[in-house]
Amino acid sequence: MENKQRSAVFLDRDGTINVEKNYLIDPQEFVFVPGAPEAIRALKQAGYLVVVVTNQSGIARGYFSVEQVEHLHAHMQHMLQEYSTQVDAFYVCPHHPSAGDGPYTCECTCRKGEPGMLFAAARALNIDLTTSYIVGDKVADLDAGFAAGCSPILVRTGYGDKTLQTPTVQKWQEAGRIAVCADLPTAVQHILAQPSRMHGQVR
Repeated sequence: MENKQRSAVFLDRDGTINVEKNYLIDPQEFVFVPGAPEAIRALKQAGYLVVVVTNQSGIARGYFSVEQVEHLHAHMQHMLQEYSTQVDAFYVCPHHPSAGDGPYTCECTCRKGEPGMLFAAARALNIDLTTSYIVGDKVADLDAGFAAGCSPILVRTGYGDKTLQTPTVQKWQEAGRIAVCADLPTAVQHILAQPSRMHGQVR
């Protein structure tokens, strides 16, 4: 039977797709990193699934609701329509291990750097994690990628420059365990320049 698994690019949201703003929830304050919509479109045209994986501890902290986050993502999808593209799926971790005092204040396996959101997406969308990438601006994004078996890419937007200054991340870069790119469009250029691992085909 033919292997129907797909390759995906998992994208962190804040600081990677959109300009970093602490606890962003107002759609009017959502601003794409320059070139991000075109980068998402290029991934889709190349055959990748595009899946957003985002920690949103503001839910656990009581700053906003799951429904408000979903509304923001619907707004983002509407904006992407203007570029003739879409995100395939959104996965949100609403938890925090200690902040807040409601049902979302708990230990979980979905908060990055745990790989739970990537595993959930892989099950639901039949993704081959070994031929997939994760792009983000924090150590948690890289850790989640390592744990799931994806290839991690650090962007220098958002908290990326600060992340790159940490000794562990510098060692990962020197060892070739991660790629470091200026921003999401540059990361996508890097991905598309690699020999395709999707279904054994070479682009």
